[in-house]
Amino acid sequence: MNEGTKPLRAMLSLLVAFALLCAGCGRPVEVALSAAEISELSQAAGFLATKAEESEGFIAGADQRDKASDCAYLYDNAMAVIVLSRVGAQWHAERIADAIVFAQAHDRSFQDGRLRNAYISGDPRSDSGHSIAAGKVTVRLPGFWKDGRWQEDSHTVSTSTGNMAWAIMALCAAAEGSSEEKRTEYLEAAMRAADFVLTLESESGGFTAGYEGWDDTQVKVTHKSTEHNIDLCCALSTLAEAVAESDSARAAAYSDASDHAKEFVLSMYDEELHCFYTGTESDGKTISDGVIPLDANSLAILAFGEELEDAYDMISFVEDRMAVGEGFDFSAGDLDGVWNEGTAQMAICYGIVGNTERREAIVAYLETQTAEDGSIPAADRDGVSTGFVIAGSDASWEYNNRQSISATAWLAFVQLDGNPFERISE
Repeated sequence: MNEGTKPLRAMLSLLVAFALLCAGCGRPVEVALSAAEISELSQAAGFLATKAEESEGFIAGADQRDKASDCAYLYDNAMAVIVLSRVGAQWHAERIADAIVFAQAHDRSFQDGRLRNAYISGDPRSDSGHSIAAGKVTVRLPGFWKDGRWQEDSHTVSTSTGNMAWAIMALCAAAEGSSEEKRTEYLEAAMRAADFVLTLESESGGFTAGYEGWDDTQVKVTHKSTEHNIDLCCALSTLAEAVAESDSARAAAYSDASDHAKEFVLSMYDEELHCFYTGTESDGKTISDGVIPLDANSLAILAFGEELEDAYDMISFVEDRMAVGEGFDFSAGDLDGVWNEGTAQMAICYGIVGNTERREAIVAYLETQTAEDGSIPAADRDGVSTGFVIAGSDASWEYNNRQSISATAWLAFVQLDGNPFERISE
């Protein structure tokens, strides 16, 4: 944490504690920080708070393409909850967390704890956010009308294991500062999500990548992602700690599953190249080494920190293979642009290993990307390739110079000198 933010954050924490104390005494008193106050800690966090105030539910970037301006990605919203919880913006965090809980409980086809990759921005409990048919309330999913028919993207209605992991972490983060009733609600939703994830455990190590496709034709995705399993390792460990006193048996199961994910991640490390591979092919065993993504390495450093003896060498690998100016591309490939989310992750990595000069250089670059409202785009230009295709299609997965909720959330952690894998209480 930057020294300049400590006094203000301490004052805001006292206000939040006072509000919770009053609530515990039965007094209807609530202290909600404004977006302007949150911006004093982090301009990027202030932007996320503003979006939460406007939507009172799921949030989305303002200038998306392809008729998808109301498409609110689960990962983006989970990241926003973690950031807002970290700065004591409990009211804002709970607006998004409540939307996640409602969406999980009111899926049109599945009641097994899974969450979709995206929802419609706004409050899903509102008239525009859900549908009622035959007395059943179901959350609406993003799509558009074409030729008189409602169309949905198969990826947005699918379920990614990594996104589920971030949702679990978000619900745990929101639970930390909530009332006892809300804490129970959030942790129960997190456990339902975790129990679904446990069904994806692979006997050959780690967890598979989720499910793809439309409701009646969804199929299990059998490849395994290093990044997903890093996320799961942290999410399941966090949840195990949160429910240890209330449900020790499930806590033990989540802790074991966290270790299972971690073992898989460590098996993906190449000691000669000093990098983590992307994961496995669809057989769950063959290492996928054609594209090496930045986040499999940056997130490993954020998650495991001092446990990694080769952190400096890993950073050197990323610098040699992915650096573009003061930023970084998504993967070791064509180096056709800067992926801002991963670049922000690298700034945090440099802070962890004590390379202040390199961290400050990235911060200076990110400032050139920051809009007046505090947000940043996904990439410094259009068409920054990842080397992968969008799941369930043949379309290239690319990042564009468009406002990004997740990239802005990572920027917030840079501004806060924080790490989303850390516990709020730490």
